[in-house]
Amino acid sequence: MGLALRPLVPFRARLVRLIAATLIVFTALVGVGITAPADGPFTISIRPVYVKLGVDVDITLWTLHWHFVWSALPAPTSTKTEPRAI
Repeated sequence: MGLALRPLVPFRARLVRLIAATLIVFTALVGVGITAPADGPFTISIRPVYVKLGVDVDITLWTLHWHFVWSALPAPTSTKTEPRAI
């Protein structure tokens, strides 16, 4: 009969549920971090940098501090050449 046993869930369905749950938790954490006060234990501040066409992201979790910078423009490279020894 098998009415008391629940059907097996395929691996693909479990993986999709795990990815959906991870996205929901990540979105909630970002939403809470962005709207938190600046002196709170968990804050996320995002500032645009117009000169470099980039973004500065600061994440603070109690005493830990992470700073990420992204720019649409490539980093400048030096055109100077080193003098060669003879």
